[in-house]
Amino acid sequence: MNFQFYFEKLIASEHFKKFMDEFGDAFACSCFFSVDLTGNKSDDRQHFDYFVPSTNKMYSFKLEQGCELIPAEMMGEYEPKRIGSNYNFDFEDVTKMILERMKGEEIKNEVQKMLFSLQNVEGKDYLMGTIFLSGLGMLKVNILIEDMKITDFEKKSFMDMMNVFGKK
Repeated sequence: MNFQFYFEKLIASEHFKKFMDEFGDAFACSCFFSVDLTGNKSDDRQHFDYFVPSTNKMYSFKLEQGCELIPAEMMGEYEPKRIGSNYNFDFEDVTKMILERMKGEEIKNEVQKMLFSLQNVEGKDYLMGTIFLSGLGMLKVNILIEDMKITDFEKKSFMDMMNVFGKK
């Protein structure tokens, strides 16, 4: 699916219109997308997060549940940054880009699930991905949206994660 499709679905919803009427200073600060490639489309998720400066609160719209609005918890001293919304990237193209890079890096595992977060980092919007692979593998992928280019690509294993969590 296409990012703009999801965004238009959000802004057309009654929940969003009511929210923006109440909180005119709200701005998009992140988006979350879950794409399941194992055939279980009921696991796909699309959330748009909005920060309201006047109340210092964040809210999330869950598109897969009719654009349901839920309060979101802010972690620590996080200062939300505005993200753009006029993007037209397609998750199928993103998947192809990742698969091509995997082929170039000779990674033979199959992609099972992709989690993406659209965030502003140092003034630029990035699609930050965690890609779950067969064989307990993972990829950390960052894509600069304005160029649609991979800026960070790192393979990890589940065991790497266990070592990190085991070192307390």
